[in-house]
Amino acid sequence: MRIGLFATCLGDTLFPDAVRATAVLIARLGHEVVFPPAQTCCGQMHVNTGYQREPVPLVRNFAEQFGDPSIDAVVMPSGSCAGSVRHQHPIVAERYGDAALRDGVATVRAKTYELSELLVDVLGATDVGAHFPHRVTYHPTCHSLRMLRVGEKPLRLLRAVDSIDLVELPEADACCGFGGTFAVKNADTSGAMLQDKVGNILSTGADACTAGDSSCLMHIGGGLSRIRSGTRTLHLAQILASTRTSPFVFPKTETAAR
Repeated sequence: MRIGLFATCLGDTLFPDAVRATAVLIARLGHEVVFPPAQTCCGQMHVNTGYQREPVPLVRNFAEQFGDPSIDAVVMPSGSCAGSVRHQHPIVAERYGDAALRDGVATVRAKTYELSELLVDVLGATDVGAHFPHRVTYHPTCHSLRMLRVGEKPLRLLRAVDSIDLVELPEADACCGFGGTFAVKNADTSGAMLQDKVGNILSTGADACTAGDSSCLMHIGGGLSRIRSGTRTLHLAQILASTRTSPFVFPKTETAAR
């Protein structure tokens, strides 16, 4: 298959390793990775903040960049961006777009997937040949859990990873408190939610907390690093891309004094 890769804003600017890992993983499974160079933001942050007309150019560009019929599927290492393309783009196109935009959005929407969806539902893979000899806990992000309803797919992929010690996260389905601008507009509430999430992660003794969204991992990672916990955040793609011959190596970090 020819699979279009959408980097996302956070992936492009702050977490390129998650994007690279997605490309490495898909190529390792025998598929061609297509990266349209003119791709931009999907417009999610505009819609989430109440500005539905403003992202029309972004929605149009997304449909144009990934609407190539030779691209069989579109993947992104982000449940929230996949949710935006599948659920918000049709709303924007219907309310503020023209017929061409509505058709383009419908075409791309039908072939857009979050990473775990693509692997399990489209490529039929749960064991992707990964090797990750570390203790890991998984945080199901809100958009993947409630909007895309990916369910157990990320966990099925993680359970098949060689040598992983996968531990259940208490109150896993509780929001981490990020929510984009919610963390800025409601900082106290966001911080309290983050404190609960960090406490639950630390109770597992995990070396890393993984998820399918870099935005949530950024928020959680900030909370973990501020207390010098030593526990890392790592995108699901990075774990799945790690193999015995090309293993993921944790960078050195300062940990709390014992």
